[in-house]
Amino acid sequence: MYLVGEQMDDPYYLIPRSHLPEAIRRVTEVAELLERNPRLRVTEAVQRVGISRSVYYKYKDVVRPFQSAVRNRVVTLSLTLFHVPGALASVLEAFAQARANLLTVHQSIPLQGLATVVITTETRGMSRSVAELLQALQNLDGVRDAFIVGEEFAGGAGDIGIEQTISGPDRPNEAEGER
Repeated sequence: MYLVGEQMDDPYYLIPRSHLPEAIRRVTEVAELLERNPRLRVTEAVQRVGISRSVYYKYKDVVRPFQSAVRNRVVTLSLTLFHVPGALASVLEAFAQARANLLTVHQSIPLQGLATVVITTETRGMSRSVAELLQALQNLDGVRDAFIVGEEFAGGAGDIGIEQTISGPDRPNEAEGER
């Protein structure tokens, strides 16, 4: 999906790549080439893709993949962890592996074998998407569930009310009898 638009008072549209005009698709290909190979010059990239530099420069700032448009945001996630040694450490390691910049980490006192952890992170510079990070967190031993409780885009759009929940089966572990 791609976002098309250039100003806040100009509405944005989500359009599948397959429905974009050929010139716009090629602009996205040039942008992808340049992102994958920072040493590549624009002139070389547009020649490889088969468009003029003027077409690229006309559209490069107004057409971008949806994922990159929502990358620069602050996301708050809530996790429920089993009260077992290393559970929080493995969660923090997953954030580190995703190259996420943590802003806050709050952990409740474990009650009935479960603790709530709320983590706020910046997504800029992450090596994986938030959805991939959520899935990685879900797969960790000691994590019962993980979901987004709030998002704020870098442009100050505020909380957009998206909640994505990933819950998994309760895993047998030391806390099993405490639940």
